Amino acid sequence: MPLMDALARVDADLASGRVPMARQRLRGLVSSFPHDLPLRRRLAEVYRLYGEPAEAGRWMYLEEDRDVVETSAFEARYRTPQQRMRALAWRGPESSARSAFALEQLTAVRTACAQAVGHPVDWDTVASARDDEPDAEKPSLGGCLTGGGCLVAVLGMLAIWVNGLIALFD
Repeated sequence: MPLMDALARVDADLASGRVPMARQRLRGLVSSFPHDLPLRRRLAEVYRLYGEPAEAGRWMYLEEDRDVVETSAFEARYRTPQQRMRALAWRGPESSARSAFALEQLTAVRTACAQAVGHPVDWDTVASARDDEPDAEKPSLGGCLTGGGCLVAVLGMLAIWVNGLIALFD
């Protein structure tokens, strides 16, 4: 679907009060056109309708006239450079940025990420949190106990089933 047709559908969705559908369409468009700053701005506006400053800040991060509160909320939610790099959903080189401010922001995030992981990174191959983040969330004791309990329950059910099967043929 051409971009203009998709934007017309977004406008129709918003006019009809179908904000979730408009948000979904815009997310798809930003994914398809990651360098289009006006699309990111429109997505930020939709997140403002939801009252989600962190997501509005995420999509306005590359704009010079961004809101300080939204930017702070974004940076608080996506604390590490790796998380920010993934959250910005940029693809390709920073030179594709259509403004000097966006270029500066993208370069700063990528450079901070490279320093944090200890090797060069680019926007197309951002590592997953488990691979590169030194402070990546470790499995918790509660999570391990829950997994172990589930395993015991499944094995117990399997033992009962096998016991019943053996009793059937005895």
